[in-house]
Order: sequence, then C-alpha cells, then structure tokens
Amino acid sequence: MAIVTVPAESRKITEPAEITSFLKSQGIDYSVWPLADRVDPAAPAAEILAAYDPEIAELKRRGGFVTADVIDVYPDTPNLDTMLAKFSKEHTHTEDEVRFILQGRGVFHINPINGPVYAIEVWAGDMISVPLGTRHWFDLCTDRRIRAIRLFQDTSGWTPHYLEDGVHAGYEPLCMGPAWIAGEGRAAS
Repeated sequence: MAIVTVPAESRKITEPAEITSFLKSQGIDYSVWPLADRVDPAAPAAEILAAYDPEIAELKRRGGFVTADVIDVYPDTPNLDTMLAKFSKEHTHTEDEVRFILQGRGVFHINPINGPVYAIEVWAGDMISVPLGTRHWFDLCTDRRIRAIRLFQDTSGWTPHYLEDGVHAGYEPLCMGPAWIAGEGRAAS
C-alpha cells in the first residue's frame, strides 16, 4: 500500500481509504491490484502481461491505451543513472502515466498548480495513473529496484516535457517503506 507525504504540511497518509480519497481529490487514479497466487512477480514479461490481462484490458478500454510492457530495473541495470535522470526532473506528458508495481518501490512527486508538492511512495500491488499534463517526477528508493507494468497510448512510449522552472532539485526521495505502516516509526530507504 502506498504512502503519501506532504512535506510542506508535515503530513503523512498511511490509511488505505484516506490515501485513495486524497489521490482521487488530486485527479490521480490509484488502486491496489492482487498479487498473491496470480503470477510470480519475477516471471517473464509475457507471463506477467497474460496474468494481468483483465486489468490491462479494462485500463486500455477506459484510457485509450494501445500497448503495455514490463519495465525491470535493478541496481546493476546498464546506464541506470542516465535512465533515472530522465525520470527525476520535473516534467509533464501528453498522455496518462500508468504503472502497476510488481516488485520494488519508488516515489512519484506531484507538483500541483494549486497546492503543495506531495510524494506518493508506490510498492508491489500499487496501480497509479498520473494524468496527462501533471507536473511530476519519479525517483527510485535507495535499493534502486522496480518492476512494473506500463501502459501507453502511443506505441512509441512516453515523452517527457521538462519544465524550466521545475522544483525537483529541492526534494529528496521520501521512501518510508513498510516500517512506517508497522508502526516502527523509522524510515526504511
């Protein structure tokens, strides 16, 4: 289950219903998809896509998506820093950015026009759709691991439109991890 953090308000949201409600109020589609017994999250991409075909088909129907793939990032992924640099600067897209997290975790920072920047830490089971035109950026947590299903409306993939006045440099990834949910009160980055 995701964790939402609003640094300017010293606010952390960990309750599932409150997370869903907050994100919905921000125009972000969020849900938790089943993981257990569906398919091994480490299975080949074709098996992953087949196992989640009903959910993918519904997203395609509702959002006009035409293709889906599986991104798999490890700490030793070739040119990882170059790849991550594309995500970690504030940008927008001309299509929704849809991700279903299979393994690992990361942080979407959202910079709404009318409100403070907030972070959404996503992990296995989280499905998020960041609407087109939303000012945002993405960072991996310190374990630098994520595997996710991605959906696209354009078969060539997404194109970031970087913002000259981006605020991303003033924020660090806020990976809290399961320790916060368990009540241990310490960050697990």
